[in-house]
Amino acid sequence: MAYDEKLEVRIREVLKGRKGVSSKKMFGGVCFLCDEKMFVGIVKNDLMVRVGPENHNKAIAHKHARSMDFTGKPMIGFIYVAPAGLKTRKDLAKWVEMGRVYAMELPAKKKKKK
Repeated sequence: MAYDEKLEVRIREVLKGRKGVSSKKMFGGVCFLCDEKMFVGIVKNDLMVRVGPENHNKAIAHKHARSMDFTGKPMIGFIYVAPAGLKTRKDLAKWVEMGRVYAMELPAKKKKKK
């Protein structure tokens, strides 16, 4: 499954210089993580943003945003933003930062035992 590689470049530009940020191929696209916690990604041409359950309804109230339905049913706490909502750097940065801030508030991930 292909994804919007130009959007990936734009996200990397927005995140340039941020500490603890990495990327990983997931969902047939790419996801960005902050201290190993996923916060945004690209699924086909949409930006996926982790906003958290408490911010979900407020986030989908924005034009061009909708619930993430990757599995066929809404995933509360995750949204998609259509390309029309990402036209400017400022638009993209707003969504990326929203996801990053939420991820930074989450507790540290527990190390898996081998």
